[in-house]
Amino acid sequence: MVAGVVVKDSHLEREFRMSQKNFDQVKDIAYDLTGIKLTDLKKNMIYSRLARRIRQRGLSSFDEYCELLEQPGNDEVTDFVNAITTNLTSFFRENHHFDFLVKTVFPQLLRKNSGSQRIRVWSAGCSTGEEPYSIAICLRERMPVTKWDIKVLATDLDTNVVSHGKRGVYSGDRIESLDESRCKKWFLRDPKSEEVRVKPALQELITFKPLNLLNEWPMRGPFDVIFCRNVVIYFDKDTQKTLFNRYADMLAPGGYLFIGHSENLHKVSNRFKSLGKTVYQKID
Repeated sequence: MVAGVVVKDSHLEREFRMSQKNFDQVKDIAYDLTGIKLTDLKKNMIYSRLARRIRQRGLSSFDEYCELLEQPGNDEVTDFVNAITTNLTSFFRENHHFDFLVKTVFPQLLRKNSGSQRIRVWSAGCSTGEEPYSIAICLRERMPVTKWDIKVLATDLDTNVVSHGKRGVYSGDRIESLDESRCKKWFLRDPKSEEVRVKPALQELITFKPLNLLNEWPMRGPFDVIFCRNVVIYFDKDTQKTLFNRYADMLAPGGYLFIGHSENLHKVSNRFKSLGKTVYQKID
């Protein structure tokens, strides 16, 4: 108390206490389920989203909620994933996918498509654009983009996130996990606003379009690579079967499909073979 004024700790006013142990548990579970690496900068956002889940489940603490999440076969996982991933993404999320893209897919496409010198990649469910820009960085760093016809299509149902992605402006903390050399090479930093903007060399590779995956697809394809990560968790099995069948139709022979960290095609599609770590290849 100072001069008759009570100074309150804002954290003490919260409905539920989230300890660092609780947050570390949430971070581990989030990574296991989605591949997202949460930083301490996201702590307040995560608190807000999960406090709603605690109320809706009729629980009284983050301790109880974390215990629920760690129970095998619990029915909270989907709602947990939805809560923390709504328009939440990051550059080079699930980095092993991009390693596979660079080390395996690109060398094959250079040989396979040497005649047409054409490559098409689709980021389906692109959110605010971090995924397609990560793909574009890989293409710029490893592929002959100035000599070949190489394009990335980025689509999402939400027109707001599509506009965000097209604009290509992000808060500075969005690139904190990237190597400094990549930050300098592919982003422009605004010292006044602390925002960063992707460079035109990346933007010119990508076309952003709104698209409902359950409606007609106007593009013709074929695509060499499709990213559809952490999207099908919102659909039932029948819808998933239809969607992955359409992806197979849209992929070139031997094309690649990347899906989310917690997703799989078991009993959903027999038109792909698993290459491990949620990477699939179309069966010709």
